[in-house]
Amino acid sequence: MSTPDNWQKSSYSGPGDGDSCVELASTPAMLHLRESDDPGTVLTTTPPPVDHLLQAIRAGALGTPRS
Repeated sequence: MSTPDNWQKSSYSGPGDGDSCVELASTPAMLHLRESDDPGTVLTTTPPPVDHLLQAIRAGALGTPRS
């Protein structure tokens, strides 16, 4: 599998090319995540799990057991 070339840095990372940021790239069916200090390690997923994670973060529900 090839990695995309459209990486975008998190807005929380600040300016410059520091090595402490999360980067995201997409292809038609997949999302790719990596840390800039280790760009060779790429996590690949589909949009639904990322959406679920973002919803949990917004709701403050991370670490809360499901009932």
